[in-house]
Amino acid sequence: MKRLLLAATASTLACTHVLAAEPPYLDDRSDAAALVRSFYNAVDRHEYTRAWSYFGEAKPTENFEQFVDGFKDTEEVRALVGEPSSEGAAGSTIYYIPISILAHGKDGSQKIFAGCYTARLSNPQIQAEPPFVGLHIEKGELKPSDKSLEESLPASCGDVPPPAPKDKVLEEAKTAFAATHTAQCNSLAPGQPDDATKPEDYTITYHDGNEGAAGPERKARLIRFFCTSGAYNQIHVYYLADEARGVRELHFATPELDIHYEHNNSEGKVEAINIIGFRDENALINSTYDPQAHTITSNGKWRAKGDASSNGTWLFRNGDFSLVQYDVDATYDGIVNPETILDYNSAP
Repeated sequence: MKRLLLAATASTLACTHVLAAEPPYLDDRSDAAALVRSFYNAVDRHEYTRAWSYFGEAKPTENFEQFVDGFKDTEEVRALVGEPSSEGAAGSTIYYIPISILAHGKDGSQKIFAGCYTARLSNPQIQAEPPFVGLHIEKGELKPSDKSLEESLPASCGDVPPPAPKDKVLEEAKTAFAATHTAQCNSLAPGQPDDATKPEDYTITYHDGNEGAAGPERKARLIRFFCTSGAYNQIHVYYLADEARGVRELHFATPELDIHYEHNNSEGKVEAINIIGFRDENALINSTYDPQAHTITSNGKWRAKGDASSNGTWLFRNGDFSLVQYDVDATYDGIVNPETILDYNSAP
């Protein structure tokens, strides 16, 4: 087994081309897939002491010198890691990780290998004395493949049922939301329940306006995340995904207002509401999506009564959302009576 791993990850990995930039450092032992990615990151960066450390007591070679020597012809390694499956075993969790690798050697060759790694995590709660043993690689079994890197990746490993396929679009949106909004959104704060950021997910079917009804039917996904709330306002963030542009955060065109009150008294009569420009907002207040009308609407209350507010409507067309109406109630008069200050729904 040790010789097989060595052959698959080192001496038989050959290839080359012009040297690429050194990959960013990755040392993540928090889950099985990340562990294997980190191992190959260490190999790719020629950090063999770190690569050796990802194994437990059962090492891939008889000694460290032999392990390092196995990589002497390897210039660069790219790894594609699949979704692990797992099973419990005597106080431990065993993980089976599908992988395919593209190895570039110093002699200009390149080869693809594919197979499975096995990793183990002993229950941390029953490890009463040091040294603590964390998640580690136990073994790997890789064989040469004549297919592409993507085609070589096994669907699953081990005898346990394969994991349910992940929703890649949703996972990418969740990752982007967390990366961008952690400081602003208390739904992302530590200690929140698991469903605090559970999104609303909509599929939009449409025809591109430039192609007409005879054109191909297209689909987009709208994903809405709860961010935070106050006394009378809730804030949500939206992501839109399609085949052409992938997953992206939505920003909404919003008028910049210049409001004039009689005698400069905001409790008095409104003399004029002028649009003096536009800005883009990456979050909306008290917003909803209407699947029938294909519109996102917002209702930003300026105070609890709701008698002063700004309300927008963004219409989905040709694969994106456009501002088509904006209403403002600036009166603070105890009555909800907004007036439309921008209307692209009506003909000029």
